[in-house]
Amino acid sequence: MKLTFSATSPFARKVRISAIELGLIDKIEFVPTTVTPTTMNEDYSSHVNPLRKLPALILDDGSTIVDSYVITEYLDDLAGGGKLIPASGPKRWQVKTEHAIVQGMLDAMLLCRYEKMLRPEALRWPKWVDDQWDRAWHGLKWFEERPDTFSRPLDIVQIGLVCALGYADFRFPSCGWRDAFPRLVAFNDKMMQRDSVKATLPPAA
Repeated sequence: MKLTFSATSPFARKVRISAIELGLIDKIEFVPTTVTPTTMNEDYSSHVNPLRKLPALILDDGSTIVDSYVITEYLDDLAGGGKLIPASGPKRWQVKTEHAIVQGMLDAMLLCRYEKMLRPEALRWPKWVDDQWDRAWHGLKWFEERPDTFSRPLDIVQIGLVCALGYADFRFPSCGWRDAFPRLVAFNDKMMQRDSVKATLPPAA
């Protein structure tokens, strides 16, 4: 299998952590890939993912799986199932819902990043950026108020959340989440003890 990724992508990091935790990391070849808004990548669009998003998992038969959650679900199934994503029942839908919130937080952070990094300054819309960041911030607050999320066995929600916190540190180091959310700080510190989390940290800015 091959995984298209960027070392700075929190979505690709989620899959990398999952692959390590599932014991599948040695079965995956990692292919550094650049996909940037406003920069066309026709080959990637035509042969990997028409949406030009990372990551994508290219299977040995040439077929492709996209979306970090779907890829993790595939890897979880490959490892026997029910390890990072509950196989059935209420817990499955709880985890899928919580992960959707994490995914939305990351989407909002990424849009803030693109607005400030790529859009010409004269065309930037501060209220729009504030709205996106507010969504991410409320997501952090939502998890801060649900500490049971942190105490259960490792799952895709915890992996996604530590990637979101890592992305906040990486791209928005002065955002203040560490001062506002002590339970998330304790959770992040605990997760940082895992080799999979340490090994996939984004490069120093």
